[in-house]
Amino acid sequence: MPVRKLKEFLKTHEVPYESITHPETFTAGETAQAAHVKGREMAKVVLVKCEGKMCMAVIPAHYHVDLERLKALSGAEDLQLAEEADFEALFPECDIGAMPPFGNLYDIDVFVEEALAKDEEIAFNAGTHTEVIKMAYGDFARLVEPNLGSFAS
Repeated sequence: MPVRKLKEFLKTHEVPYESITHPETFTAGETAQAAHVKGREMAKVVLVKCEGKMCMAVIPAHYHVDLERLKALSGAEDLQLAEEADFEALFPECDIGAMPPFGNLYDIDVFVEEALAKDEEIAFNAGTHTEVIKMAYGDFARLVEPNLGSFAS
């Protein structure tokens, strides 16, 4: 079960969450709609290589990463979108494109678009294309300790 690692982590930290099963989807917008989650609360993970090291950029479903702004936020001189071959081995228990935004579980730095922090809740893929986890944004931020900034639009 791909989401086991995440659910065990949440249980260990006594964090309440809602698991939402939905028909298979492949884009964050489709997932938000299928799971009946507000698009602004639905987070998608974009993987980038930051100085050759994998990092997560977590943004609302309908946003796009501005690589130059993320580069400035991260302080990296070299930052580029990662390709599937760059990261698929890092998430063996997850479907490609359905990684949860818990980079701390994979020793990966996490950057969160500040627009996500404006809502009380956050929702995200739970390792599959058929399950979403919805939880308080405050709990997410406390557990992940992401770098917060404005780098998407």
